[in-house]
Amino acid sequence: MGRSIALAFATAALMPAAAPAQRYADTAGHVRIALAQQPFSPTGVSPGPGTMANGGIQEILAGLGATVRVEDVALTAAEDTEYGAWKRLGMALGHFADLVARNERDGYFTVGLLATCPSMPGLVAGLQHSDPARGTIRIGMLWLDAHPDFNTPETTRSGSLGGMPVAVATGRALRRLRLDSHLDPPLADSVVVMGGVRLVDPLEQDLLDSSAIRQLSVDDLRNRTPAVFAELDRLSRLTDKIYIHVDMDVLDPREVMGHQNKVADGPTSGQLAALFEEIFRRYPKASAIGFATLPATDEGGLSLAALNRMIEGAARGLMTREAGAR
Repeated sequence: MGRSIALAFATAALMPAAAPAQRYADTAGHVRIALAQQPFSPTGVSPGPGTMANGGIQEILAGLGATVRVEDVALTAAEDTEYGAWKRLGMALGHFADLVARNERDGYFTVGLLATCPSMPGLVAGLQHSDPARGTIRIGMLWLDAHPDFNTPETTRSGSLGGMPVAVATGRALRRLRLDSHLDPPLADSVVVMGGVRLVDPLEQDLLDSSAIRQLSVDDLRNRTPAVFAELDRLSRLTDKIYIHVDMDVLDPREVMGHQNKVADGPTSGQLAALFEEIFRRYPKASAIGFATLPATDEGGLSLAALNRMIEGAARGLMTREAGAR
């Protein structure tokens, strides 16, 4: 055997075996979906996830034939005595991670209904630790947000934790918060893809420029260009499960007028719904989706309708995928 061939065999032997694709349908073919609410934020507790869960999506999913369960994260009595909002968030995210891991083991597809983007490490951690037979598994992330949320305490201009979750998840900042969230090890840059980012702080841009994180444009998302699927193909090769994260501010501002961080020139919810339907139809490793920061003011219910449209698109893709796997 040649030296290069022997080395290739040795390298392959050291790599963990790929996790089998999770099935989210029961024996009768009904797709199981968990609406998982995470209401804790860096500043307190948000009503947003409850509004999302009770804004018509349960009826939409049931009408598609899905089995739906609704869950909520809470602190224990002892944890509830803690007074630091960031510490309370970290503990809540640990519980959220446990909830997401249980969903995976039970064969329920998680739709995260998140107060704000700093909930993301808990959802990723749940997927990361969802296979007790294999220990930690490899998670990739498609991050859809008008902002990269890649600041650290040293680079931030606002001091807001809301601008830091991707830096936290990739091990650049706030290690204790990440560990409280059960995300260990942190995500490698190579398994993070950002889409729709169009407003970046100057020092945050420096961090991005020195990272290995890939970027997709708004036009890529709108038009479902080959670049999107090339990145998802790559994540499918590198990871065991893929998480799709959506901050509502990624959308066209006309659909999120009440969002305090809206940015011009975003995709529409219809365009993202079509994208999600294709992603969850085509990629067996696409394993969860999360939505963060529903605007507190939603005149005409446009933001809630946009949310429901995107969840329905993901669910339709998942149902087509599951039907094809039977």
